[in-house]
Amino acid sequence: MNTLQKTAIAAAISGLFAPAAFAQATPTVEVSPVTANVSLVSDYRFRGITQSNYQPAIQGGFDYAHESGLYIGNWNSTINWVNNTTYGAVNAPLEMNFYGGFKKELIAPGFASDFGVLQYYYPQSGGPYPDASMLNPNTTELYAAQNYTFGPVTGFGKVSYGLTNIFGIPNSTGSYYLDLTSNVDTGFWGISLNGHIGYQYVAGQPATASGWTASTPNNISYTDWKLGATKDFGGGLALSASYVSTNANPNWWNTYNGNKGGAGRGGAVVALTKTF
Repeated sequence: MNTLQKTAIAAAISGLFAPAAFAQATPTVEVSPVTANVSLVSDYRFRGITQSNYQPAIQGGFDYAHESGLYIGNWNSTINWVNNTTYGAVNAPLEMNFYGGFKKELIAPGFASDFGVLQYYYPQSGGPYPDASMLNPNTTELYAAQNYTFGPVTGFGKVSYGLTNIFGIPNSTGSYYLDLTSNVDTGFWGISLNGHIGYQYVAGQPATASGWTASTPNNISYTDWKLGATKDFGGGLALSASYVSTNANPNWWNTYNGNKGGAGRGGAVVALTKTF
């Protein structure tokens, strides 16, 4: 879900954030404006919440970036949360992201600013949604990010703003997510250390949901965090391992598949990523 989606995915999964291109004495090799990525992850976590019911997922996408800074792209992942009889037998085993924006080093080399719009789309079958605690999960967000480079430390700060209800939550238009991610190149054996903290604010009251009333406090906003390391094997291949956790309310953020502790409990995530 994950700024230019390839860069965001690489940061979130692989922890690899390339600095500005180095000056070279040799002739510059022309770089294709089209890039692609494919990953196998032990658990698909989005903002700390499992999207695959703590099971492995296959992911992949592509980006087209113009020299002007404009870009478009698509990224996809298997999921397992819009897929049970709780929601009237609605089935959506795939998440598709479509996005476009503008990314340019407006401040200085290594400090790219990024602005765009992202559509989360869940191709569905079945329904409708008889339980008012779940609406159509399709979501549209605007985002703005600032990348940074300080020697071996790279990363970004980002804010995402929901133009629609987010991920099926009633009355949640205007929700936002704050993201701070940093990566440190250790200079040893192609290993980088990765850290992330985020805050998901959910706007409005889920007053129509089962078991909720208009006077119920909004206690479904939460914080998530991640600590990990990535090994870069070269040739676009990277292996990462991280620990991800949240303080998300397990009564709301649940897998609805019998897992205790909700969908945001702490756990290890391993990912193998190949970029082309």
